[in-house]
Amino acid sequence: MRNLSSRARLTAALALPLSVGLLAACGSQPVDQAASSTTTASATTRSASVTPGPATPSTSPSTSPSSAAAPSETPSLEEAEGATPLVAPTTSTSSTSSATPQDSTSSTSSPSTTSPSASPTTQPDADDHDTSADGSSAVLKTGSSGPDVRAVQQRLTDLGYWGGAPDGSFGGGTRQSVLALQKAAGISRTGKVDAATRRALDRGVVPRSRTGASKAIEIDLDRQILLAVEGGRVKAVINASSGNGETFVVKNKETGKETKYRAHTPRGSYSVYAEDDKLHESTLELGSMWRPKYFDGAIAVHGSGSVPAYPASHGCVRVSNSAMNWLWDSWGLPIGTPVKVY
Repeated sequence: MRNLSSRARLTAALALPLSVGLLAACGSQPVDQAASSTTTASATTRSASVTPGPATPSTSPSTSPSSAAAPSETPSLEEAEGATPLVAPTTSTSSTSSATPQDSTSSTSSPSTTSPSASPTTQPDADDHDTSADGSSAVLKTGSSGPDVRAVQQRLTDLGYWGGAPDGSFGGGTRQSVLALQKAAGISRTGKVDAATRRALDRGVVPRSRTGASKAIEIDLDRQILLAVEGGRVKAVINASSGNGETFVVKNKETGKETKYRAHTPRGSYSVYAEDDKLHESTLELGSMWRPKYFDGAIAVHGSGSVPAYPASHGCVRVSNSAMNWLWDSWGLPIGTPVKVY
Protein backbone atom coordinates (compact mmCIF):
# COMPACT_ATOMS: atom_id res chain seq x y z
CA MET A 1 0.00 0.00 0.00
CA ARG A 2 1.34 3.41 -0.90
CA ASN A 3 1.88 5.92 1.91
CA LEU A 4 0.56 8.79 -0.19
CA SER A 5 -2.11 8.76 -2.86
CA SER A 6 -1.13 9.70 -6.38
CA ARG A 7 -3.15 12.89 -6.00
CA ALA A 8 -1.25 13.79 -2.82
CA ARG A 9 2.11 13.16 -4.42
CA LEU A 10 1.15 15.16 -7.48
CA THR A 11 -0.06 18.03 -5.33
CA ALA A 12 3.20 18.04 -3.37
CA ALA A 13 5.31 18.05 -6.51
CA LEU A 14 3.29 20.78 -8.23
CA ALA A 15 3.57 22.94 -5.15
CA LEU A 16 7.34 23.15 -5.65
CA PRO A 17 8.72 26.41 -7.01
CA LEU A 18 9.20 25.98 -10.74
CA SER A 19 12.33 28.06 -10.42
CA VAL A 20 14.24 25.15 -8.89
CA GLY A 21 17.20 24.65 -11.21
CA LEU A 22 17.33 20.94 -11.96
CA LEU A 23 20.28 19.43 -13.74
CA ALA A 24 19.88 17.55 -17.00
CA ALA A 25 21.23 14.27 -15.68
CA CYS A 26 20.71 12.23 -12.55
CA GLY A 27 22.78 14.01 -9.96
CA SER A 28 25.29 15.12 -12.57
CA GLN A 29 26.83 18.56 -12.64
CA PRO A 30 27.85 20.43 -15.80
CA VAL A 31 31.59 20.82 -15.33
CA ASP A 32 31.42 24.61 -15.69
CA GLN A 33 29.02 24.72 -12.73
CA ALA A 34 30.69 22.19 -10.47
CA ALA A 35 33.14 24.67 -8.98
CA SER A 36 30.38 26.93 -7.71
CA SER A 37 28.14 24.17 -6.38
CA THR A 38 27.36 24.25 -2.66
CA THR A 39 25.35 21.99 -0.39
CA THR A 40 22.58 23.12 1.89
CA ALA A 41 24.42 22.06 4.99
CA SER A 42 27.97 21.02 5.82
CA ALA A 43 28.79 17.53 6.97
CA THR A 44 32.14 16.32 8.28
CA THR A 45 33.60 13.37 6.38
CA ARG A 46 34.54 10.81 8.96
CA SER A 47 34.21 7.13 9.58
CA ALA A 48 30.86 6.37 11.16
CA SER A 49 30.88 4.22 14.22
CA VAL A 50 29.30 0.82 14.41
CA THR A 51 27.35 -0.77 17.18
CA PRO A 52 28.62 -4.21 18.21
CA GLY A 53 26.21 -6.77 19.55
CA PRO A 54 22.98 -8.29 18.31
CA ALA A 55 21.23 -5.03 17.61
CA THR A 56 18.15 -6.58 16.08
CA PRO A 57 15.61 -4.02 14.84
CA SER A 58 12.23 -4.20 16.51
CA THR A 59 10.64 -4.95 13.16
CA SER A 60 13.12 -6.20 10.60
CA PRO A 61 12.45 -5.67 6.90
CA SER A 62 12.48 -9.38 6.21
CA THR A 63 10.02 -9.64 3.38
CA SER A 64 10.00 -8.28 -0.11
CA PRO A 65 7.21 -5.80 -0.76
CA SER A 66 4.31 -6.79 -2.94
CA SER A 67 4.61 -3.66 -4.99
CA ALA A 68 2.88 -2.92 -8.22
CA ALA A 69 4.72 -4.21 -11.22
CA ALA A 70 7.93 -2.69 -12.51
CA PRO A 71 10.02 -3.09 -15.67
CA SER A 72 12.24 -6.09 -16.18
CA GLU A 73 15.89 -5.51 -15.53
CA THR A 74 19.26 -6.70 -16.65
CA PRO A 75 22.48 -4.90 -15.75
CA SER A 76 23.07 -2.46 -18.59
CA LEU A 77 23.39 1.21 -19.42
CA GLU A 78 19.63 1.50 -19.65
CA GLU A 79 19.37 0.45 -16.03
CA ALA A 80 21.72 3.09 -14.77
CA GLU A 81 20.04 6.19 -13.46
CA GLY A 82 18.83 8.48 -16.19
CA ALA A 83 18.61 12.19 -16.57
CA THR A 84 15.81 13.95 -14.81
CA PRO A 85 13.59 16.33 -16.75
CA LEU A 86 14.71 19.87 -17.42
CA VAL A 87 11.72 20.99 -15.36
CA ALA A 88 10.81 19.96 -11.86
CA PRO A 89 10.00 16.24 -11.66
CA THR A 90 6.31 15.53 -11.29
CA THR A 91 4.64 12.54 -9.79
CA SER A 92 2.88 9.92 -11.79
CA THR A 93 -0.89 9.82 -11.59
CA SER A 94 -1.06 6.28 -12.89
CA SER A 95 -0.08 3.05 -11.22
CA THR A 96 3.12 1.28 -12.11
CA SER A 97 2.82 -0.40 -15.44
CA SER A 98 5.48 -3.04 -15.85
CA ALA A 99 6.96 -6.00 -13.99
CA THR A 100 9.28 -5.60 -10.99
CA PRO A 101 12.85 -6.36 -12.00
CA GLN A 102 14.95 -9.02 -10.37
CA ASP A 103 18.10 -7.52 -8.95
CA SER A 104 21.35 -8.29 -10.65
CA THR A 105 23.82 -10.58 -8.95
CA SER A 106 26.73 -9.05 -10.82
CA SER A 107 29.07 -6.67 -9.03
CA THR A 108 30.79 -5.27 -12.08
CA SER A 109 28.01 -3.63 -14.07
CA SER A 110 28.36 0.10 -14.41
CA PRO A 111 27.31 2.71 -16.97
CA SER A 112 29.39 2.53 -20.13
CA THR A 113 29.73 6.31 -20.08
CA THR A 114 31.97 6.19 -17.01
CA SER A 115 34.90 4.11 -15.82
CA PRO A 116 34.67 3.98 -12.05
CA SER A 117 37.89 3.41 -10.23
CA ALA A 118 37.56 0.60 -7.76
CA SER A 119 38.55 1.30 -4.21
CA PRO A 120 40.96 -1.09 -2.44
CA THR A 121 38.12 -2.52 -0.39
CA THR A 122 36.22 -3.62 -3.48
CA GLN A 123 38.84 -6.08 -4.68
CA PRO A 124 37.75 -9.71 -4.45
CA ASP A 125 39.53 -12.02 -2.06
CA ALA A 126 42.28 -14.13 -3.55
CA ASP A 127 40.80 -17.20 -1.88
CA ASP A 128 37.76 -18.27 -3.86
CA HIS A 129 37.63 -21.85 -2.67
CA ASP A 130 34.75 -23.57 -0.95
CA THR A 131 36.26 -23.12 2.50
CA SER A 132 37.24 -19.94 4.31
CA ALA A 133 40.86 -18.97 4.85
CA ASP A 134 41.06 -20.67 8.24
CA GLY A 135 39.27 -23.76 6.91
CA SER A 136 36.59 -23.47 9.56
CA SER A 137 33.52 -23.20 7.37
CA ALA A 138 32.36 -23.02 3.79
CA VAL A 139 32.45 -19.78 1.82
CA LEU A 140 28.89 -18.98 0.81
CA LYS A 141 28.31 -17.16 -2.45
CA THR A 142 25.76 -16.66 -5.20
CA GLY A 143 24.30 -20.07 -6.03
CA SER A 144 24.91 -21.58 -2.58
CA SER A 145 21.93 -23.05 -0.78
CA GLY A 146 20.97 -24.93 2.34
CA PRO A 147 20.55 -24.48 6.10
CA ASP A 148 23.81 -22.53 6.49
CA VAL A 149 22.66 -19.98 3.91
CA ARG A 150 19.31 -19.64 5.63
CA ALA A 151 21.00 -19.13 9.02
CA VAL A 152 23.20 -16.38 7.57
CA GLN A 153 20.18 -14.75 5.93
CA GLN A 154 18.30 -14.80 9.22
CA ARG A 155 21.23 -13.24 11.08
CA LEU A 156 21.52 -10.50 8.45
CA THR A 157 17.79 -9.84 8.72
CA ASP A 158 17.93 -9.73 12.52
CA LEU A 159 20.71 -7.14 12.33
CA GLY A 160 18.72 -5.06 9.84
CA TYR A 161 20.61 -5.73 6.62
CA TRP A 162 17.92 -5.66 3.96
CA GLY A 163 17.95 -8.51 1.47
CA GLY A 164 14.50 -10.04 1.39
CA ALA A 165 13.01 -12.99 3.26
CA PRO A 166 15.36 -15.82 4.34
CA ASP A 167 14.79 -18.75 1.99
CA GLY A 168 18.01 -20.77 2.08
CA SER A 169 19.02 -19.72 -1.43
CA PHE A 170 21.92 -17.29 -1.95
CA GLY A 171 20.64 -14.94 -4.66
CA GLY A 172 20.96 -11.29 -5.59
CA GLY A 173 19.14 -10.01 -2.50
CA THR A 174 21.42 -11.94 -0.16
CA ARG A 175 24.47 -10.67 -1.99
CA GLN A 176 23.25 -7.09 -1.56
CA SER A 177 22.83 -7.57 2.19
CA VAL A 178 26.26 -9.22 2.50
CA LEU A 179 27.86 -6.28 0.66
CA ALA A 180 26.12 -3.85 3.01
CA LEU A 181 27.49 -5.72 6.04
CA GLN A 182 30.99 -5.82 4.58
CA LYS A 183 30.87 -2.09 3.88
CA ALA A 184 29.64 -1.33 7.40
CA ALA A 185 32.35 -3.53 8.93
CA GLY A 186 35.13 -2.12 6.75
CA ILE A 187 36.15 -5.51 5.38
CA SER A 188 36.74 -6.71 1.83
CA ARG A 189 33.64 -6.16 -0.33
CA THR A 190 33.41 -9.56 -1.98
CA GLY A 191 29.68 -10.24 -1.69
CA LYS A 192 30.62 -13.67 -0.29
CA VAL A 193 30.29 -14.98 3.25
CA ASP A 194 33.88 -15.78 4.16
CA ALA A 195 35.61 -16.01 7.54
CA ALA A 196 35.87 -12.22 7.99
CA THR A 197 32.20 -11.79 7.12
CA ARG A 198 31.18 -14.49 9.59
CA ARG A 199 33.14 -12.70 12.31
CA ALA A 200 31.31 -9.46 11.49
CA LEU A 201 28.01 -11.34 11.73
CA ASP A 202 29.04 -12.82 15.08
CA ARG A 203 30.00 -9.38 16.41
CA GLY A 204 26.69 -7.96 15.25
CA VAL A 205 28.15 -4.99 13.37
CA VAL A 206 25.46 -2.37 12.79
CA PRO A 207 26.03 1.30 11.82
CA ARG A 208 24.74 3.97 14.19
CA SER A 209 22.44 6.76 13.12
CA ARG A 210 24.07 10.18 13.03
CA THR A 211 20.77 12.05 13.06
CA GLY A 212 18.82 10.23 15.76
CA ALA A 213 15.73 11.31 13.82
CA SER A 214 12.25 9.93 14.33
CA LYS A 215 12.32 9.03 10.63
CA ALA A 216 15.01 9.80 8.07
CA ILE A 217 17.26 8.47 5.35
CA GLU A 218 21.01 8.65 5.93
CA ILE A 219 23.49 8.09 3.10
CA ASP A 220 27.08 7.26 4.05
CA LEU A 221 29.17 8.08 0.97
CA ASP A 222 32.41 6.75 2.45
CA ARG A 223 30.95 3.32 3.12
CA GLN A 224 28.39 3.37 0.28
CA ILE A 225 25.38 2.37 2.35
CA LEU A 226 21.92 3.82 2.93
CA LEU A 227 20.34 3.75 6.39
CA ALA A 228 16.61 3.83 7.02
CA VAL A 229 16.35 5.45 10.46
CA GLU A 230 13.26 5.20 12.63
CA GLY A 231 12.83 6.26 16.23
CA GLY A 232 16.47 7.30 16.36
CA ARG A 233 17.67 3.79 15.50
CA VAL A 234 18.78 2.15 12.27
CA LYS A 235 15.93 0.00 11.03
CA ALA A 236 17.51 -1.12 7.75
CA VAL A 237 20.97 -1.03 6.17
CA ILE A 238 20.89 -1.11 2.36
CA ASN A 239 23.73 -1.51 -0.09
CA ALA A 240 24.10 1.65 -2.21
CA SER A 241 26.22 3.16 -4.96
CA SER A 242 26.67 6.92 -5.47
CA GLY A 243 28.41 9.21 -7.96
CA ASN A 244 31.92 8.18 -8.92
CA GLY A 245 33.22 11.74 -9.34
CA GLU A 246 34.27 11.29 -12.95
CA THR A 247 33.35 13.45 -15.93
CA PHE A 248 31.48 12.21 -18.97
CA VAL A 249 29.87 13.58 -22.12
CA VAL A 250 26.26 12.76 -22.90
CA LYS A 251 23.81 13.75 -25.63
CA ASN A 252 20.29 15.09 -25.08
CA LYS A 253 17.93 12.74 -26.92
CA GLU A 254 15.55 15.57 -27.80
CA THR A 255 17.95 18.32 -28.89
CA GLY A 256 21.06 16.35 -29.82
CA LYS A 257 23.18 18.73 -27.74
CA GLU A 258 26.21 17.23 -26.02
CA THR A 259 27.16 18.35 -22.52
CA LYS A 260 29.98 17.38 -20.20
CA TYR A 261 28.93 16.44 -16.67
CA ARG A 262 30.59 15.43 -13.43
CA ALA A 263 29.14 12.49 -11.52
CA HIS A 264 28.85 14.10 -8.09
CA THR A 265 26.73 13.27 -5.03
CA PRO A 266 26.79 16.26 -2.64
CA ARG A 267 26.91 16.01 1.14
CA GLY A 268 24.43 17.94 3.22
CA SER A 269 20.96 17.98 4.78
CA TYR A 270 17.96 17.69 2.48
CA SER A 271 14.46 16.24 2.34
CA VAL A 272 12.45 14.31 -0.23
CA TYR A 273 10.67 16.95 -2.32
CA ALA A 274 9.41 15.02 -5.36
CA GLU A 275 8.91 11.45 -6.50
CA ASP A 276 7.91 9.38 -9.52
CA ASP A 277 6.12 6.11 -8.86
CA LYS A 278 7.21 4.41 -12.07
CA LEU A 279 10.20 3.88 -14.30
CA HIS A 280 11.49 7.37 -15.05
CA GLU A 281 12.93 7.65 -18.54
CA SER A 282 15.95 9.83 -19.13
CA THR A 283 16.03 12.90 -21.35
CA LEU A 284 19.71 12.11 -21.89
CA GLU A 285 21.33 8.95 -23.20
CA LEU A 286 21.91 7.59 -19.70
CA GLY A 287 19.08 5.17 -19.09
CA SER A 288 16.26 5.21 -16.57
CA MET A 289 15.51 5.25 -12.83
CA TRP A 290 13.15 2.99 -10.93
CA ARG A 291 10.69 4.86 -8.65
CA PRO A 292 13.01 7.80 -7.86
CA LYS A 293 12.70 9.93 -4.73
CA TYR A 294 14.30 13.34 -5.40
CA PHE A 295 16.04 15.17 -2.56
CA ASP A 296 18.35 17.75 -4.20
CA GLY A 297 17.55 19.06 -7.66
CA ALA A 298 17.96 16.16 -10.06
CA ILE A 299 19.59 13.93 -7.46
CA ALA A 300 17.47 11.04 -6.24
CA VAL A 301 17.51 7.75 -4.42
CA HIS A 302 16.26 5.22 -6.95
CA GLY A 303 16.21 1.56 -7.85
CA SER A 304 18.71 0.09 -10.28
CA GLY A 305 19.67 -3.29 -11.68
CA SER A 306 23.33 -2.55 -10.99
CA VAL A 307 24.40 -1.69 -7.42
CA PRO A 308 28.08 -2.63 -7.20
CA ALA A 309 30.45 -2.46 -4.26
CA TYR A 310 31.88 0.91 -5.32
CA PRO A 311 30.65 4.36 -6.43
CA ALA A 312 29.41 3.92 -10.00
CA SER A 313 26.47 6.24 -10.64
CA HIS A 314 26.20 9.57 -12.42
CA GLY A 315 25.38 11.24 -9.09
CA CYS A 316 22.17 9.65 -7.83
CA VAL A 317 22.12 7.08 -5.04
CA ARG A 318 21.36 3.63 -6.39
CA VAL A 319 19.79 0.84 -4.37
CA SER A 320 18.40 -2.44 -5.68
CA ASN A 321 14.96 -2.35 -7.25
CA SER A 322 13.57 -4.62 -4.54
CA ALA A 323 15.04 -2.38 -1.83
CA MET A 324 13.45 0.65 -3.50
CA ASN A 325 10.12 -1.16 -3.51
CA TRP A 326 10.53 -1.80 0.23
CA LEU A 327 11.27 1.88 0.87
CA TRP A 328 8.14 2.90 -1.06
CA ASP A 329 5.69 0.20 -0.06
CA SER A 330 6.63 -1.13 3.37
CA TRP A 331 8.75 1.37 5.25
CA GLY A 332 7.33 4.49 3.65
CA LEU A 333 9.41 7.37 2.30
CA PRO A 334 6.95 10.24 1.83
CA ILE A 335 7.67 13.72 0.57
CA GLY A 336 9.20 15.73 3.40
CA THR A 337 11.27 12.85 4.83
CA PRO A 338 14.70 14.20 5.91
CA VAL A 339 17.72 12.99 3.94
CA LYS A 340 21.21 13.35 5.42
CA VAL A 341 24.20 12.75 3.14
CA TYR A 342 27.64 12.52 4.77
